[in-house]
Amino acid sequence: MFVVTACRPADPDLVKIVSSLPRTGSAKHQSDTLVRGIRMAIEEAEGRVGPFRVEYLDLDDSTAAAGQWTSEAEAANARRALQDPDVCAYIGTFNSGAAKVSMPILNLGDLLMVSPANTAVGLTKPGMGTPGEPEVYRPTGRRNYARVVPADDLQGPMAADWAVRRGVKKVYILDDNEVYGKGIADLFDERCRELGVEVLGHDSIDAKAQEFKSLMASVKATKPDLVYFGGTTQSKGGQLAKDMTAAGVGAILMVPDGCMEQVFIDSAGAANLEGRCFVTFGGLPPAKLTGKGGEFVQRYREKHGELPEAYAVYGYEAARVALHAIATAGSKDRRAITDAALGIRDFDGALGHWGFDENGDTTMRTLTVNIVRNGKFEFEEVLHEADLVAEPAASAGATPAP
Repeated sequence: MFVVTACRPADPDLVKIVSSLPRTGSAKHQSDTLVRGIRMAIEEAEGRVGPFRVEYLDLDDSTAAAGQWTSEAEAANARRALQDPDVCAYIGTFNSGAAKVSMPILNLGDLLMVSPANTAVGLTKPGMGTPGEPEVYRPTGRRNYARVVPADDLQGPMAADWAVRRGVKKVYILDDNEVYGKGIADLFDERCRELGVEVLGHDSIDAKAQEFKSLMASVKATKPDLVYFGGTTQSKGGQLAKDMTAAGVGAILMVPDGCMEQVFIDSAGAANLEGRCFVTFGGLPPAKLTGKGGEFVQRYREKHGELPEAYAVYGYEAARVALHAIATAGSKDRRAITDAALGIRDFDGALGHWGFDENGDTTMRTLTVNIVRNGKFEFEEVLHEADLVAEPAASAGATPAP
């Protein structure tokens, strides 16, 4: 077991906030927006929280060789943070698989971990993941992890309900065989079967493959109304969409929030997605945020000259949670800071009024559906948890979206 050791005495006047995100490779564009959001939260606090000055460390959990996050890089970041007595909060990870690496390491030192992007259910929800989850990530038996983004037990099933309301009768499901992608695809699959939607097939792809033309030819032969991909831009979401069009698959395409970035559209080719690709996302897209969220978007545009990507506000919110917890604790005691964060029940934030439940999950239960039009994501509709009531009969006589 990893032993917690401090390399030097703590600076009594300094707190450090660390983020661990994929800063190299295909996810860099998305992580850039997350880091901008984190920096903006710290800048708005004028680099101070209570009696402490704040230092931010932007760590990379990916490597140039891999082009994506690696277990070795994520573990190294977690150990580095844990061994630095000035580090009081760890913002990350982006990938749910990476969280599985760092969660048990950080738990040994009660170091607060706040994710702006993890959605795999097993990280927090008892009985919903693989055997032993989430207890396996808590070797001390205490909680130190929270996330500001809704988990996939909302996104996967609600996507299936949305499909039924659109008149979808037959689906073909693909996933990238990774923690996040396969997890959300399995939830989508399960809900489709509950609703009487015919699942024509469910395959895992090799994300290292260069193209998927033969796979898409097989998908076309089944004549689905909708193709669902559980995965990310980095696990070839764009290439799948491109090959789907090339193969002449006439179905609509639905992808989860891991593809909610401009790079996905660019990699697929906007014409291959135009009017036929729908993307689900936890919470509201930047253009629809109001209140503190709307103010954040305005400041972001003024500072960076563009509308923030979808996850930027989650980086901002995660940093604000960390700052709030440090201020509430009033000390550098990691357990006190973690308890202050997990005790948040009514946070007036950029995402609205929300809190953490007993598992460290956000109480925000809103999902949005976006469509690709004119080379951009365009807001389509808001879904709420109460929308998980669709029945097969409700879609009788309906026709699938074009």
